[in-house]
Amino acid sequence: MINNMPKVKIGIVAVSRDCFPESLSVNRRKALVEAYTKKYDAEDIYECPICIVESEIHMVQALEDIKKAGCNALCVYLGNFGPEISETLLAKHFEGPKMFVAAAEETQDDLVQGRGDAYCGMLNASYNLQLRNIKAYIPEYPVGDAEDCADMIHEFLPIARAIDGLNNLKIISFGPRPLNFLACNAPIKQLYNIGVEIEENSELDLFEAFNKHAGDDRIPAVVKEMEEELGEGNKKPEILSKLAQYELTLLDWIEAHRGYRKYVAIAGKCWPAFQTQFGFVPCYVNSRLTAKGIPVSCEVDIYGCLSEFIGTVVSNDIVTLLDINNSVPKDMYAESIEGKFNYTHKDTFMGFHCGNTASSKLSFCEMKYQMIMARSLPIEVTQGTLEGDIKPGDITFYRLQSTADNKLRAYIAHGEILPVATRSFGGIGVFAIPEMGRFYRHVLIEGGYPHHGAVAFGHHGKALFEVFKYIGVPVDEIGYNQPAGVRYPTENPWG
Repeated sequence: MINNMPKVKIGIVAVSRDCFPESLSVNRRKALVEAYTKKYDAEDIYECPICIVESEIHMVQALEDIKKAGCNALCVYLGNFGPEISETLLAKHFEGPKMFVAAAEETQDDLVQGRGDAYCGMLNASYNLQLRNIKAYIPEYPVGDAEDCADMIHEFLPIARAIDGLNNLKIISFGPRPLNFLACNAPIKQLYNIGVEIEENSELDLFEAFNKHAGDDRIPAVVKEMEEELGEGNKKPEILSKLAQYELTLLDWIEAHRGYRKYVAIAGKCWPAFQTQFGFVPCYVNSRLTAKGIPVSCEVDIYGCLSEFIGTVVSNDIVTLLDINNSVPKDMYAESIEGKFNYTHKDTFMGFHCGNTASSKLSFCEMKYQMIMARSLPIEVTQGTLEGDIKPGDITFYRLQSTADNKLRAYIAHGEILPVATRSFGGIGVFAIPEMGRFYRHVLIEGGYPHHGAVAFGHHGKALFEVFKYIGVPVDEIGYNQPAGVRYPTENPWG
């Protein structure tokens, strides 16, 4: 399913201060690796056996070894106090994402020759990382026994995938944002700052490429795939060949334009001229590419597709991009939510988009026309949306954004999609997020966020928070839904 995301292999390098017994780090590293492979996939990690890093020469040897082993992430393991210079130089010269963890003392019966003092060493390591301006992930409580540290390394996996993915990502966009969609327009400088490349293209370039795919002999096979996916929801069979032609156009464009980048996401155009010129809307194709692990945002939302990509690699699952769209009517709340779920009316809202959510994330689906566009255009050029209620379950609503003055900002909120019929159109769901009303006012509105939010299926806030920190979002610029009783800085204390 997912074929556009990194596979992470974490090299575990143990370090030792030369005035501590090297055997502490050797034995603790072995125990750590054993604990990890008992509980998790052994292919996630690589144990660097060449040396215990005590000096700069050892650091170079270890660095060469983990690179040769194909590691694209690093875990510096303080088996004892650790050499603050060599261990942080290792992190400096390793190009991928890195983390630091430290060994706890095992037993009260071995606190003389067997005491490692890594609890102390982690403080020096963190100070030296800051001196050298080195970014590294340090867990909330970074000191533990073999099993504890194995869990920490496993929690680092989705974070490392995201960082490695961003360092190898190209965003391909088509056209400027539609008129009156300035909210989706943001400076691209921050993309370069976090290691992402962008290729901005004209809609005319895309239209030319699409026309060149007319009669492509692969179209019938893609149409067959679409028919099988849609099943009884295939209500617009006459449009499938054009949609297949468009899908092949995008996939071929990706291969021709990815350049030296491994991963790709697309910020696509869908109106106002797209429908009349292409003769359809691209929503269903967007959903299919996103299901393949190639996120496609609507309305040329560059930071929207960036957010989708991050969520895809963190969750290892399909994501979607929705409008934070409309309030839940009071009668719907009274009939279907109040007394059944522990949410107030202001905790609820509807997340909607025309039809870009993958079919596997919908409770049911049908191919339809885009009702909003059809109010001012012929229906036949607005076909191609995938409509249906989004499956209930846990979600994370989040977004990474560059502000108008080129600063990185983000928000994250855990919630769920309720098993409540929407009685509406599009790809849509009834969402509930604790204290959503206050979050909406004091994070989304106050922070100047656009109406698009990325949705990951499941609760992934912990990893997303660490990813945002790692790439340089100031902690005070990562908004979240404050619990009741915790006031936002902009919140009126008198309510």
